[in-house]
Amino acid sequence: MDVRQFDFSLPEDIIALRPAEPRDSARMLVVHEDGRLEHARVKDLPHFLRRGDALVLNDTKVIQARLRGVREGRGAGPEAKIELLLCRRLALDRFAALARPARKLVPDDTLRLGTSIRARVVARGEAGEVELAFATAGAALDAAIAAEGETPLPPYIAGKRKADRQDVSDYQTVYARKEGSVAAPTAGLHFTPELLAALSDMGVARETVTLHVGPGTFLPVTADDTAEHKMHSESAVLSAATAERLNAARAAGGRIVSVGTTSLRTLESAADPDGTVRSFSGDTDIFITPGYAFRTAEVLLTNFHLPRSTLFMLVSAFSGTETMKRAYGEAIRERYRFYSYGDACLLLRSDYRSFNPAG
Repeated sequence: MDVRQFDFSLPEDIIALRPAEPRDSARMLVVHEDGRLEHARVKDLPHFLRRGDALVLNDTKVIQARLRGVREGRGAGPEAKIELLLCRRLALDRFAALARPARKLVPDDTLRLGTSIRARVVARGEAGEVELAFATAGAALDAAIAAEGETPLPPYIAGKRKADRQDVSDYQTVYARKEGSVAAPTAGLHFTPELLAALSDMGVARETVTLHVGPGTFLPVTADDTAEHKMHSESAVLSAATAERLNAARAAGGRIVSVGTTSLRTLESAADPDGTVRSFSGDTDIFITPGYAFRTAEVLLTNFHLPRSTLFMLVSAFSGTETMKRAYGEAIRERYRFYSYGDACLLLRSDYRSFNPAG
């Protein structure tokens, strides 16, 4: 599939640098089953859901994954400054990270990060990736990273302003629980305790999955054809109890409402071909493009994504490429705010059916 069909032009001044306040006041473009577009606010979400639906949230928590420091010993000095983005925990004392500039590092180099963190370079790859062994481990290392690190804002924000104390809370969902992400599951940033309570009061169930978002979520597709793109891998968990409740909700006529593409990728990774949701724990590199047969969610709440990105391909698969191009064109004309801190899009699938895992 030609990647160029997922390209579009976006005015730079509608890329959001701060979130809406309050969170649920963000605008929400609703794409109905028949392609009709409707303008609303995230706080209006209860009007588009119904009793018996199941809201699926990604409860991952963003860590202060950006660390700055210097290489000690060999050639130390001003030119030895290093910036790291912690990508994935490998052990209690080890992380995979991206280093800049990585060419300065070789195995056994020692790094001083902030004022309290020491790490040794175990290995270096060809694309800026490094494996680091830290002098501390477990909870002590977590505390040091939280104290010394910075919020890992995406490149399209970090290139325009520095992360600050406000981002520590802004770039985190109100239901974040399990540390491990270097990027927020951004559709979830729109939720407030009041909105979650309103949905619960009307009979919408709330379920959680965990997918730790990696930096690959921001990588453009550089291949000319989607078949040549290698999808990044991320760690995901969906419990057996959650799977049982989701299957029961659909059997009773409810819909699965995925909050974000990370929740949806977890759901699809955990589903059988017949749509039965199973427990899942492991890595997923599922790459969803138009023509994909969805097994789970009938509703998707998501933000507006980058051109030529795997996420725009996913929403095009969910609602149709031409429909999503038209929806994005409308959003641009109406000056919706794009990307991580931007507005939302609610997608309703036309092929919803009552699902009975027993039959």
